[in-house]
Amino acid sequence: MSLRINDEAPNFVARTTQGEINFHEWLGDSWGILFSHPKDFTPVCTTELGYMAGLEPEFRKRNCKIIGLSVDPVNDHDAWARDIEETQGHRVNYPMIGDSDLAVAKLYNMLPAEEEGTSEGRTAATNATVRSVFIIGPDKKIKLMLTYPMTTGRNFDEILRVLDSMQLTARHKVATPVNWRQGEDVIIVPAVSDDEAAKMFPDGWKTIKPYLRTVKQPG
Repeated sequence: MSLRINDEAPNFVARTTQGEINFHEWLGDSWGILFSHPKDFTPVCTTELGYMAGLEPEFRKRNCKIIGLSVDPVNDHDAWARDIEETQGHRVNYPMIGDSDLAVAKLYNMLPAEEEGTSEGRTAATNATVRSVFIIGPDKKIKLMLTYPMTTGRNFDEILRVLDSMQLTARHKVATPVNWRQGEDVIIVPAVSDDEAAKMFPDGWKTIKPYLRTVKQPG
């Protein structure tokens, strides 16, 4: 079965660079980001893991854990992590899953369930679809899914922005407009009547259309 937004994130037990984990137990009450890579020692992914290592404190402030995945074994991850620190200037302190039996990649629909074999002999090209980002909420539900081509580095500043939006909109009855950034005006959701909005936002709001009301970011 394919995964969709608001489906429960499939649980799994896997080896990582920080020991064996049960994914749901590891997440606990935190938000989580699972991001996958076609193969170790690939150039674009090297830059991505290094950048995420530098951003990790920002995610931690937001009660969000990071975990990487590649279909190569954990021993390869350990060696790759040294290259990442050397070339990108950031030490990878988050766990990296060694999905050498392809189990997690299949579980998250990044490879077909009927795919045979292990990581041995596979190339980045045969793993091209193992290049996704999942944001998972404390309720263990999938909140976001993105899949990128191998030649395009992912924008993890955007992932941080989306996390800020989702955490804000989980607490307040608002939505965030195009290109929203922290501190900018937000939209009152249509399900909130003007009478309800007056109680929630006593300082008022701007009505552009009856269905489009903007207000200062709450909280």
